[in-house]
Amino acid sequence: MSATGSGRAARARTPGTPGGTGGTGGTGGTGGTARRSRVRNWPATRRDRAAIQRAELADLERGIRFRTIFLILIGTILAVAATNVLTGTVGLVRETRSRPLTAAEQDRYIRDDIAARWHTWSADLVFPVELEYVGLGRVQQYARRIGLAPEVSCAAGTDAPVGSVLTEYGCRTLLRATYTDQTSTFVFTVGVAVLGDEDRRIAASAQLAVDDRVGVRPVAFPGTASELFGAAQRQRNAWTGVGPYLVLSTAGYADGRTRRAVASEEILHSELWPAAQAVAGRIARSLGDEPSAVPQCTQGNVC
Repeated sequence: MSATGSGRAARARTPGTPGGTGGTGGTGGTGGTARRSRVRNWPATRRDRAAIQRAELADLERGIRFRTIFLILIGTILAVAATNVLTGTVGLVRETRSRPLTAAEQDRYIRDDIAARWHTWSADLVFPVELEYVGLGRVQQYARRIGLAPEVSCAAGTDAPVGSVLTEYGCRTLLRATYTDQTSTFVFTVGVAVLGDEDRRIAASAQLAVDDRVGVRPVAFPGTASELFGAAQRQRNAWTGVGPYLVLSTAGYADGRTRRAVASEEILHSELWPAAQAVAGRIARSLGDEPSAVPQCTQGNVC
């Protein structure tokens, strides 16, 4: 009886005992549930991988599109830059290669050369030490330079009526030198007024009064034939124009005779004024002569 009761008691405890066989069976059931969970997750994992692959493929395609657009833009920019460089190079070659000068370019070269002579030439070229001229009776004579005056403003080196006009038209400076004839009887002061260009010189010349009492102021040098040559000793004044230069001249006697002391008839028959005009004319022609060699091409004479 006790044995039978013990067996029933054992069977009765079996379902509720955690450590019994039933518990073992429960453990087996848990393992089955875990296995079933792993099997159910596999399809979801495959779907996630497919989604990831599609996303990666979309990113790749988008990257390829962006790269294509970028390459097209870079190619366009490089093409435009290359075209600009090529066009500029062609234009530079055309501009810098030697070619024949046009008539207008040659005229401009001549004008520029003449306009620069007052400061590119030496003083001996502007005012030669000795000048030959033809006197009365077609006799060959010469005038000798006594001295060079310091460079002054146009207003300071001329009488007021002349200086005001020259200043109005932009006269840059006034160069002066004094000469005497070979007998030291006559003295001449020649002034070169430098204007901006030929047009200004022509306009200024048109405004100058026709008055031989005013013009360039004489320059005297002590101890020479010109030491008595002052404003009162000027017998006549005149000017002539060439290029941007207004060449003014005045003449007098070395013995200091004033204008009032000399009869007008004597001046008309004297060699004084023809000599003065000849000296000033030689200086003006030298300043205004065309250069001996005018380039034929943009780079020398080889085109």
